[in-house]
Amino acid sequence: MALNAIANVFRIAELRTRLLYTLVILGIYRIGIFVTTPGVDRAAMSAFMEDQKKAGGLVSLFNLFSGGALEQMSIFGLGIMPYVSASIIMQMLSVVVPTFERLQKEGANGRQKLNQYTRYGTIVLSIIQGTGIARYLASIGRTATQHKTGLDQIVVPEDTLWFTVMTVISLTAGTAFIMWLGERITERGIGNGISLIIFAGIIARVPSAMRQLYELTVTEVINVGEVIGLCFFILLVIAVVVYMERGMRRIPVQYAKRVAGRGMFAGQATYFPMKVNSSGVIPPIFAGALLSFPTTLSQWLPFLGRVNRALESNVWIYNGAFVMLIIFFSYFYTALTFRPDDVADNIKKQGGYIPGIRPGRQTADYISRVLDRITFGGAVYLATICVIPSLITNVMGVHFPFGGTALLIVVGVALDTVQQVEGHLISRNYEGFAGPRGPKIRGRLRVAA
Repeated sequence: MALNAIANVFRIAELRTRLLYTLVILGIYRIGIFVTTPGVDRAAMSAFMEDQKKAGGLVSLFNLFSGGALEQMSIFGLGIMPYVSASIIMQMLSVVVPTFERLQKEGANGRQKLNQYTRYGTIVLSIIQGTGIARYLASIGRTATQHKTGLDQIVVPEDTLWFTVMTVISLTAGTAFIMWLGERITERGIGNGISLIIFAGIIARVPSAMRQLYELTVTEVINVGEVIGLCFFILLVIAVVVYMERGMRRIPVQYAKRVAGRGMFAGQATYFPMKVNSSGVIPPIFAGALLSFPTTLSQWLPFLGRVNRALESNVWIYNGAFVMLIIFFSYFYTALTFRPDDVADNIKKQGGYIPGIRPGRQTADYISRVLDRITFGGAVYLATICVIPSLITNVMGVHFPFGGTALLIVVGVALDTVQQVEGHLISRNYEGFAGPRGPKIRGRLRVAA
């Protein structure tokens, strides 16, 4: 059955073309990872990033989302993070700025205008971040007074104004090109272009992680039984992520009879879905970036050095702060993006109501209470998934190559991509990946050519 479902994908010419186009674009992106920015010593940069991987920090977080491009100091070194940041900022502004809020409600034209503003914001953020990275690279190794290690090798042999200008132009152009590739995948490929680019960058690190695990097994740092147990545990965690990402609370909504023209339509019962994890991977990203500031900025702000030492001295303090920040940002981001008052007004305008709840203010309060409860469950789930790699590292003494944020992104994007493919299959009377008994999307067997 699984082989038939996969074979159905290649029986549709349009879907086959879209998949091939997506793979070609992702291949172009991966080739660009190895194009180094002018003026950078690639070997010194690789040695520096090896030390950063062990210490963690904001640099490691950027390297994760750039698919290893920052490690190579590629022209794609900024990755797609400026676009993600600009999208989050624009989404927040759409809630608090009336002009952006009106654009968001204007339909396709308004969304197109917001997307244009997001592109402009991406370029501005790329210039700012590119300037910061250029000056940061130039400072690596120039304050060292002892023997050369991964942290004090000179990454930029010739620190000039021209190097800064070229680095900013290269990184900004690279981010703009990645943004264009993502939009091409969304329009002419399988969809979810930006997410698939991040997904490809994370998945590309799997072979090296497997090789590292094999080397640890050969050198008897860990035994075969621990490796098998770790693999089963990862599969269990993936299953939990899939279950929670698809989990939702269905609030029943009843619509009264309505008259349209000369016809009367009977009332219907439906439901309003509320995802358990409505904030996605934004809280772990914000929490990880905030905890990385003391490590990254301690060389410029001495008082942050004490905070950094306190966090690094005790793993339980760090994990406790990480969990609390994830819970805080889960509520914060959900409050910004989900507005119970608007949902209650829309239900009321369409002639609907929640059984046992009066329309209007009481409906908004009820939705708000439900949202608070499921947000707490989603926040605890996010925090648990994100601290699991740290616990594995401390219990087994092995560096876990993928953090909880990477796992959430990989599973979430994979689920969305499968849903996109199933949509194409079902629209052409093919069964989806779930088969005829699929719990989510059910297709029909093709009985005629």
